[in-house]
Amino acid sequence: MTPQGQPKFQLVNTPEYRESYANSVQIRVNLWDFFLMFGTVNQTSPENVVIHNFQGVYLSPQQAKALLNVLNQNISQYEQTFGEIKLEPHSTGQASAIQ
Repeated sequence: MTPQGQPKFQLVNTPEYRESYANSVQIRVNLWDFFLMFGTVNQTSPENVVIHNFQGVYLSPQQAKALLNVLNQNISQYEQTFGEIKLEPHSTGQASAIQ
């Protein structure tokens, strides 16, 4: 009986793969999944903010928690290297939106 090692992972980008910039993430949650909607914020005046959503991604609760852990690790490493990331206060009226 041979011990099983770690599987080899191969990352392959599909033809539909795209990279985009987002400065807005809105999150909806239900019993079965998390839905992350990515977009860009455009503020044309102090009273007018437009968010252009361009991609929505569904994650299982397990994948969402794994993403949280990976983001926490990477943010900690970033802050150790470059300093604390400061968030500007803002009021969006949406508890589960990040802009």
